Amino acid sequence: MEVTGYKQVRWRVILCHILTALTVGILWLVFYWKPVLEVLFKCNPCHLCQSDWVVIKDSFNQRFIERVRTEEIEDDWFAPSAESSGDDMRTTLAIGVLEDDWKDTLQLQKQEEKSVIRYYTFEGLRYIWIEKKGSFCKLSDLDESLSCEDIHKQQKGLSTHNQIRKRQVYGRNVIEVLVKSYFTLLVQEVLNPFYIFQIFSIILWVTEEYYYYAVCILFISVISIGISLYQTRKQSVTLRNMVKLTLNVQVRRDTGEVEMVNSQHLVPGDCIVIAEDGVQVPCDAALLTGECMVNESMLTGESVPVMKTPLPDQDVNYSSEEHKRHTLFCGTQVVQSKSYSEEQPVLAVVVRTGFCTSKGELISSILYPKPLGFKFYKDAMKFIIFLGVLALIGDIYSIVILEKQKVSVGRVVTRILDLITIIIPPALPAAMTVGTIYAQDRLKKYGIFCISPPRINICGKLKLICFDKTGTLTEEGLDYWGVALATDKNFDPIIHDTQHLGSSRMLHALATCHSVTLLNNQPIGDPLDLKMIESTGWTLNDEITNLDTSRTFGMKVLAVMKPPLVEEQPYGSKQDTILGIIRHFPFASSLQRMSVITKKPDDSPFEVYLKGAPEMVASLCLKETVPADFLEVLRYYAKDGYRILGLAHKTLNQDITFEAVHMLERNSVESELTFLGFLIMKNILKPETKPVIDNLIRANFRTVMVTGDNMLTALNVARNCGMVGLTDKVIFANASPPLADKPACVKFLPSDPAPDLNGTELQPQPENHTSEPSYYHFALNGKSFAVIYDHFPDLLEKILLRGTVYARMAPNQKTQLVESLQKLEYTVGMCGDGANDCGALKAADAGISLSDSEASVASPFTSKIDNIECVPMVIREGRASLITSFGVFKYMAMYSMIQFVSVLILYTINSNLGDWQYLYFDLVITTTVAILMGRTGPAKALVAQRPVGSLINITILGSLLLQTVLVILIQVLTYTVTATQSWFVPATVSSAGNKLPNYENTALFCISGFQYLILATVLSKGQPFRKPLYSNVLFLVALILLYAVMIFLTLYPLQFMRKILQLMFISDLKFKLLLLGFAALQFFVSFLFEIAIDNGFLNICKRPLCKRKSSQKLYKRLDKELCYNLAWPPLNEIIYAESRNIVIVE
Repeated sequence: MEVTGYKQVRWRVILCHILTALTVGILWLVFYWKPVLEVLFKCNPCHLCQSDWVVIKDSFNQRFIERVRTEEIEDDWFAPSAESSGDDMRTTLAIGVLEDDWKDTLQLQKQEEKSVIRYYTFEGLRYIWIEKKGSFCKLSDLDESLSCEDIHKQQKGLSTHNQIRKRQVYGRNVIEVLVKSYFTLLVQEVLNPFYIFQIFSIILWVTEEYYYYAVCILFISVISIGISLYQTRKQSVTLRNMVKLTLNVQVRRDTGEVEMVNSQHLVPGDCIVIAEDGVQVPCDAALLTGECMVNESMLTGESVPVMKTPLPDQDVNYSSEEHKRHTLFCGTQVVQSKSYSEEQPVLAVVVRTGFCTSKGELISSILYPKPLGFKFYKDAMKFIIFLGVLALIGDIYSIVILEKQKVSVGRVVTRILDLITIIIPPALPAAMTVGTIYAQDRLKKYGIFCISPPRINICGKLKLICFDKTGTLTEEGLDYWGVALATDKNFDPIIHDTQHLGSSRMLHALATCHSVTLLNNQPIGDPLDLKMIESTGWTLNDEITNLDTSRTFGMKVLAVMKPPLVEEQPYGSKQDTILGIIRHFPFASSLQRMSVITKKPDDSPFEVYLKGAPEMVASLCLKETVPADFLEVLRYYAKDGYRILGLAHKTLNQDITFEAVHMLERNSVESELTFLGFLIMKNILKPETKPVIDNLIRANFRTVMVTGDNMLTALNVARNCGMVGLTDKVIFANASPPLADKPACVKFLPSDPAPDLNGTELQPQPENHTSEPSYYHFALNGKSFAVIYDHFPDLLEKILLRGTVYARMAPNQKTQLVESLQKLEYTVGMCGDGANDCGALKAADAGISLSDSEASVASPFTSKIDNIECVPMVIREGRASLITSFGVFKYMAMYSMIQFVSVLILYTINSNLGDWQYLYFDLVITTTVAILMGRTGPAKALVAQRPVGSLINITILGSLLLQTVLVILIQVLTYTVTATQSWFVPATVSSAGNKLPNYENTALFCISGFQYLILATVLSKGQPFRKPLYSNVLFLVALILLYAVMIFLTLYPLQFMRKILQLMFISDLKFKLLLLGFAALQFFVSFLFEIAIDNGFLNICKRPLCKRKSSQKLYKRLDKELCYNLAWPPLNEIIYAESRNIVIVE
């Protein structure tokens, strides 16, 4: 962000008040719409340290203003408490912030001798002035240098006095969603430019004696405002209730006592006690002791609870992302906690509060969303400006015409203002949202929930969809297939029945190396872990709280695994020894592994069991224990699509104590292991996956897989689901990071090479680059992606253009991938099911989370459909909504043009439309059409053609221009033919004006009424993106009735109808039939125009006149280059990155 300081100038403020009074509040209204102008007018630029106001410019070039506030702080804020020692002084003041830094936040007011802090609040976050840095710093940024060691020092807790003082700086621990009163909302709604324009229009119509019309529009506006206020407040209340979290928590004080504190009063540094039966977490807190099973579905959409373990006590910087397996996040539910010791409860230290928490950041993204940057919305504003210019031209014409007729100045002014209200339809913004509202409602019926309705239209422009693999494309719960034991430097044949393993370490690894726990006597945890345990027949003991574990194991254990009954063990040696799990090191995506420390009831030493990605596990094992055929066997199973995990173990020293076990660092535990073998699981595609992927590819969508799984497994799934054709070539992009003696390098290798141990290099098969133009796919893993992302920006674009499989990708790399694809100007969708996809789901143009949680804020769309069938549904609804928005926009524009032309023609005789005529056109016809047009549902099939996303387009503008010309011709023709009739009596032209009824008005009323209906019909396009018009039954019935009414009013209007609508009686049936003929002619020609435009007639006409331009989309230009470059990529050649230059070495 770019922050500029401004200091208020008294004389400027006084001048502003005077000008506001002189302009009757217009200046105040301008400042209300553009607050930045008010600051620029009342203030002078100054240094931030002296500022009263700040102007904030964000990365999207949006400008905001915030008031700089001051708050008094107690003078003894930095006075050391009596119980504080010098060593822990740095953490008694503020967690992770040195004493000197906090002194810098204070400004000493010499006159009053009081210490104050200066800060402003922006999007819920507090920014405090730091003198040393010369800037306002976000509170959460002050924790950047906080180490894990510092957090552990807070275990004894804060004193009550320190807690109160810190609250002055951090504020209350709340994520506050402001619910405004109805009066406040009413004032804000009325001051909206749209309603200001409505008020102006109503006053104008009253002065012109259009009383009925003005009253009706006022009534509709009041109803519209009422509905808007109700929905706005309801949404705010719903979000507030979803976010609101206030409860009493146990807080440990520095005296050792535990007291109950309201969660709103928590501050960073507080040490909270986690109850055994769980609690909802009111802040972000680092877990220091014990273990917690946490449900994070509200934040991530991941319904499977995750295990949290203590933060390592190390001198390394703390990061909530890097240490997320040790962090309890705000808004999540601890379903169960277990302590390592009878004497010590489960403790966690508060690290972030309020909007600084992970939940706060997600809520902030909902309350203050980034601008969509969708061309449709920008172009709509440009078009409204164009209509304004058109109104100006019409005004000039009107002035000339009315001046010739000696019309009074007052009436001329009202007439030209009337034209403005006609050409710029006040209902346009509301009408354009109708399609989105219907689409959102239809999606909800399918179990797809949207928290950002404007993104529905963006879904209509999606071109590329990224999919997570496990749980999205494949079944969440993998099926157990077997184990391959590593013995004597080679693998034994696969064993499908674990009962044949006997009393082996592999069996113990399968039974204990997991994070499953019991909740209400039901095992919960990762589906893979549950299947693994199920295959062994072992059970997690549900009587653990009743066992005297200290007597059985000599120490406290977290869980006890029991073998099946002896009589149920048919093979080999019988298992009757239980195993206790002493400590967990949970799975982390960045580490690609998890491990446990276990103990038998006897005096045998502690055992470590580890499982994870085979390459990672092998790299942590003693090399002599890794079989020579490791790569061959791994590749054999991976290429067939099996999910493969490596398992390993080691025995700890006999003399290590229970306390020492809990002090061990993870890196030392997970090293020098003995490789045990492979656990092989079936990675089954969901039955819906292949048909959906085939459907998307037929519709010309790019599909990409981004997963944390093994490369060959991912590639097999990609082939099976159809992302990669069975005959398509696959090229591995393998990159190595820079070393001391050589720069980073990348090598393109043809498919079927074998990965080496670390997964970054593959043995090539000798082959030269292809010479025939065939489609190929790039496949690369997370390590290669990181190297290419950092060192080969030029190659990255080309690789992304053909990249289909991204394996072993960390969560942050998934986000980087989505953002990189967006830089190529793709409109990107992302579909995933878990916590690892959250960043990518939020970054994508349309993120779809597969989750049972309707209230998830993980992504704009949440689907209760647990497969990817929701993706084409969202795309089809997006396309239908976008086409509806275009159709409604075109109709509203043409409605304005029809009325504009009619009024200009009538101005030539100093006449106008009548009060009830306006009412009939605007309310009966146009409102009905605008509301019902959007009810047409999406087409059942996806097509390769994509809808246009811009209004400034030859198809849209050409259609509007041709239809406008036709409207003018038909109305002028009607006026001319009417004037030539033998019974025609011209209207009396006088300065009084608008003498109704007259023949000119009646003829134009009849023909323009048909024009509204004709354009509503021809602009309600169906295929290829929507169902046919007749499928929208209500709209069809409404059109038929309105056509019937217009025919009736033209041919045989009843006397009371003529009187109300101020129509002349015309007895000439031939003339009336002629009017119907004109209407039929317009229908036929309008319909032909739209068919010709849809079939590219305008593009064909434009081709000889305009030079063909290259596509504006970057990915299309790159794709064209690659199609003509058959020598790229250079296979089996090393490409080095030197000073951003690429050097190719054969």
